[in-house]
Amino acid sequence: MPLKSELTIDVGPKATNLVPACCSARYNLALLAFFGFFLLYALRVNLSVALVDMVEPNTSLAKNVTSNVCPEHSSTINVPRNTTGEKYSWDADTQGWILGSFFYGYIITQIPGGYLASKIGGKLLLGFGIFGTSVFTLLTPLAANLGVGYLIAVRALEGLGEGVTFPAMHSMWSSWAPPLERSKLLSISYAGAQLGTVVSLPLSGLICYYMNWIYVFYIFGALGVLWWFFWMWLVSDTPEAHRSISHAEREYILSSLKDQLSTQKTVPWRPILESLPLWAIVVAHFSYNWTFYTLLTLLPTYMKEILRFDAQENGFLSALPYFGCWLCIILSGQIADYLRQNRNLSTVCVRKCFTLIGMIGPAVFLVAAGFIGCNYALAVAFVTISTTLGGFCTSGYSINHLDIAPSYAGILLGITNTFATIPGMVGPVIAKNLTHNNTVGEWQTVFYIAASINLFGAIFFVLFASGEVQDWAVSGYHLRRNWK
Repeated sequence: MPLKSELTIDVGPKATNLVPACCSARYNLALLAFFGFFLLYALRVNLSVALVDMVEPNTSLAKNVTSNVCPEHSSTINVPRNTTGEKYSWDADTQGWILGSFFYGYIITQIPGGYLASKIGGKLLLGFGIFGTSVFTLLTPLAANLGVGYLIAVRALEGLGEGVTFPAMHSMWSSWAPPLERSKLLSISYAGAQLGTVVSLPLSGLICYYMNWIYVFYIFGALGVLWWFFWMWLVSDTPEAHRSISHAEREYILSSLKDQLSTQKTVPWRPILESLPLWAIVVAHFSYNWTFYTLLTLLPTYMKEILRFDAQENGFLSALPYFGCWLCIILSGQIADYLRQNRNLSTVCVRKCFTLIGMIGPAVFLVAAGFIGCNYALAVAFVTISTTLGGFCTSGYSINHLDIAPSYAGILLGITNTFATIPGMVGPVIAKNLTHNNTVGEWQTVFYIAASINLFGAIFFVLFASGEVQDWAVSGYHLRRNWK
């Protein structure tokens, strides 16, 4: 008992010194989650690059109107291109539905995923979510050969698998992340998504160029299955269930979360849905994802049709913005917890400031990117800065669920991500319909829409967000701890 008392007196810097981060169970979990989300996004975005190679040239257009504005910008490397991949006659609208179909499955399992994670734990949900996505990725070439309907169905099934992953991870962190380490731990784990985008976009382009687009799906699908074995072997749902966690770390985590958790067997759905701080996260999440998903799915097309980079350059330059975002996520997580822990800034102040930077900054540079003509360097720079600044949101609204209701963080993320998935469903379709002729003016409209939505979301979050645990999220916890 004296040890427990010593560890629970302080959950600030002094307490964390007793349980260093290096080789700790909580940071090992963050690292495994990092690789999991790395593969998750690699599996999600590889089709964006492969689709450019899967479609017959000029299927959707008789001629690229922008070709009279921007000259060809070709690579100086002349290497024979592999042309053995199957080609399909899919027009622009069909391509938009293929890219958006993933999210029709993804939206269905958000809230169920959060609810199930709160009941059975996030380990199995996250593990089998990525495993299922990997298996369906392996089946993608077969589905494409069978017909566009089969491909859309397989992508929707991939979405079903991925839909449970973020709520499951949030649910796990509600038991694993000490409050003053949340920004660090969650930014590490979710930064894997950005690095997965960074690696998979250029690597997919190289695979398409030198091999065949089918191997894009085979390689990443196989890696996802391999990761699943490590996850199932090494991870536990809670510190209490972990086989090798130190006693000091276990007690540190449990004591730091005391008075923040609830043991209610029933979910307080009405207070949750009436919570204005939750709706502030919903609006911010929806707004940010409109820009994020539009760029995620259509950036390779923009690079090819507007800036006219070839397949090799396309993959690398499409990945550059997400590399910046990855760096920003890692750094902003460290800065956010430093400000809360050492500078005594309130949680809500940090979350609001980081959300403002992460949403208004991208809006400004995204609009600017549409007005630089054929200046390739500036176009790439502005899109990169826009996406990089978005990384601040990971330590802003993105983890605010854990601030206001740790016990129901998975469910809350399921709710906000349900709304935030809508942009992934309709954004690419709208963008494809707005850019039939692939003119600079059409893409300016796409960027205007995204920037306006981002600005609205930032303002709404600043007005109504909270950094305190809500009353409905803690009832019953004292009784259980005192009884123990």
